[in-house]
Amino acid sequence: MRRFVLFLCLGISSAGFAQTINDGIMMPKKTICTGVMYTHDRWTEYWEGELKRENGNIGDLTTQSIMWVGTYGLTDKINIIAMLPYVKTEASQGTLSGLEGIQDLSLAVKYNFFKQSAGPGTLKTFGVLGFSTPLTDYTPDFYPLSLGSATQNISWRLTTNYTFGMGIYINASAAYTWRSNTELDRPSYFTKGQLYNTNEVEMPNVFDYVVSVGYRKGPLQADLNYTQQNTLGGGDIRRQDMPFVSNRMNFSKAGAYVLYYVPGTHGLAVRGGYSLTVDGRNVGKSSTLTGGLLYTINFSKNP
Repeated sequence: MRRFVLFLCLGISSAGFAQTINDGIMMPKKTICTGVMYTHDRWTEYWEGELKRENGNIGDLTTQSIMWVGTYGLTDKINIIAMLPYVKTEASQGTLSGLEGIQDLSLAVKYNFFKQSAGPGTLKTFGVLGFSTPLTDYTPDFYPLSLGSATQNISWRLTTNYTFGMGIYINASAAYTWRSNTELDRPSYFTKGQLYNTNEVEMPNVFDYVVSVGYRKGPLQADLNYTQQNTLGGGDIRRQDMPFVSNRMNFSKAGAYVLYYVPGTHGLAVRGGYSLTVDGRNVGKSSTLTGGLLYTINFSKNP
């Protein structure tokens, strides 16, 4: 039930804009954008399979994270992206104790392989190759309070962006993520109506897509977006049971964010956002607030 969030920043000219890995912006050569993002995710209701319900043993489930992000323009068409979060989980009721610690290091390479003027605007396409791996030995066998699934992941993403001359843009992005098996600290487990006498769990892969419309001009960027994640396999939460790491975790989210570069600061930006899970399967009906500071530095002699 943990929400996976990837905030990454890219710069443009003397200002720059923050983004996720699925938008249509590239950081110029020899430019770095780095900063810290805070995320507060909370839910009370959740979907047990497709049945929405509450669990008084948990109450409110809160996940907070502080995440370092960084993006560097290797060339005008190739960006290197990194992210490292520190995550804390807690429940407001019951006897389950929350967890906290460093989670997964994520690295990605983004390539703008097509750009062409088309009609009143510009059409661009991007490919992203991403990789993530746990940096600590946290347990994945404690959902919904686990820090993550403790898997190594490889993802392929394709993004198409069309930006009109007045600053309005439309963006569509889709990705396939391969996940390695994960290991539990016990010799057997039960899922999908079957007992497995092993500590190794086969993890289903994931497909997701994001569509958005926004405005980007001067020091301001604003975006409305919709995200859909589909887990390609896995079972449902059993009635009155805890979630399991390989459950089918599907969700639909609607969100918005605003980023503003502060005048006179030579690259300091403030970012805030909100998203809501509108539908799901084996996930919490979460509301998520984000906020953070990003700073863009251009190392070129002629920025």
